[in-house]
Amino acid sequence: MKRIGKPVFFIVALLILFLTYTSIFGVYVQNGDIRTTYVKGAGDIRWGVDIRGGVEATFTPETGQHATETQLAAAKSTIELRLVKNNITDYEIYTDDNNDRIIVRFPWKSDEKDFDPEQAIQELSATALLTFREGAEYETTETGSNGEPVYKTPKGVTKDTIILQGSEVVSAQPQMYQDEKTGKTKYLVALEMSDEGAEKFAEATERLLNGSISVWMDDVMISAPTVNQVISDGKCTIEGNFTATEASDLAAKISAGALPFKLVTTNFQTISPSLGESSLDAMRLAGIIAFALVAIFMLVMFRLPGCIAVIALLGQVAVSFAAISGYFPFLNSFTMTLPGVAGIILSIGMGVDANIITATRIKEELWAGKTLDGAIQKGNANSFWAIFDGNITVIIVAVILMGVFGPSNILSALFGPSTTGSIYSFGYTLLIGTIGNFIMGVTATRLMTKSISGFKFARSKWLYGGAAK
Repeated sequence: MKRIGKPVFFIVALLILFLTYTSIFGVYVQNGDIRTTYVKGAGDIRWGVDIRGGVEATFTPETGQHATETQLAAAKSTIELRLVKNNITDYEIYTDDNNDRIIVRFPWKSDEKDFDPEQAIQELSATALLTFREGAEYETTETGSNGEPVYKTPKGVTKDTIILQGSEVVSAQPQMYQDEKTGKTKYLVALEMSDEGAEKFAEATERLLNGSISVWMDDVMISAPTVNQVISDGKCTIEGNFTATEASDLAAKISAGALPFKLVTTNFQTISPSLGESSLDAMRLAGIIAFALVAIFMLVMFRLPGCIAVIALLGQVAVSFAAISGYFPFLNSFTMTLPGVAGIILSIGMGVDANIITATRIKEELWAGKTLDGAIQKGNANSFWAIFDGNITVIIVAVILMGVFGPSNILSALFGPSTTGSIYSFGYTLLIGTIGNFIMGVTATRLMTKSISGFKFARSKWLYGGAAK
């Protein structure tokens, strides 16, 4: 057997313990009432409607006119897109075609202390109803928070003539540039239009050359540039007194999709969690007790490999928490639901099974008369493909669940968005947990076992399940 350096055991174990601690408690600085989070922990996990509760809202078109099934479906798709962009996968959304209603349920945010349903609904139903209109006529003027005038409510030809709408804008990106006159950095939003939108805009810029085309977000005029050339390629910019945040927010709203009509909220209510905070505490306690019992079982049955397995299982749990809370910069935070909890539990069970298979194979080789090094090498080799086959099968199933039951797929019409979101959540946690099993239950376990077997105190076969000598 190729020996692994003795320090490897301590390095791997310390890294796992560090990951476990930071993934549970996070890394933050508390300065009075202000908390600055550097690394998110388990306390930052966003809990789903079925665990923490959330908001239920009913939206209808503001016009009061009958909406077609196509329009309602388009509005539903836009809301779904906004939910997914915020990593909320356990939403429930339904359309009532007969009564022109869209019903939405979504969970509270993890950092919400004072629940504000109205604010939550406003965040979801912000229409971002972008329109390009002829001229720049308006009815009222207000003073904004920055002291600049805000022009509201189009009138005259501006009200009557819409050149194109936000649905004909295919992308919106915030950009910055240096003002040549003042030398200051300014921000804008660069837009790219669809083919149909580009045609309309080209016709309008030719017709209104040296005139104005105003840009409106709902009833507020955000820009009224003068047309100084014909724009035929479908690319333009929205300029104004934007800050970096305002430009990014505007681009995000437009990118999230333009609704086919403005939505109004006819009613809303808060949803009490089906488990409640006390039940969530009970679930945490049950998880700790279950892990402790598994740890005792592994230590009693497999001794030193059981101890290593417990450390590896801590790492696997840490990887699952980290992938959900937003611990890793390349993975956004994820909504934790009851099916998601089930996925973590199942993957941990697979991790226990992987360690049991390896420890049992090593034990069998020792009783067959192999040396300690030979038993470890043979046991690892004999157990690898059994673990690999089982885990790859689960990964394939998890990927299929995420792909088929994702937020937008052909089976949504059959099973409903609530079901698809729940199954997607289960598939995600199952996938992450299984990958964590490969990292911890296979790689880390074997590194630590080979490393610690180099110490004199750990050379006894009895510590690995062999006969006592």
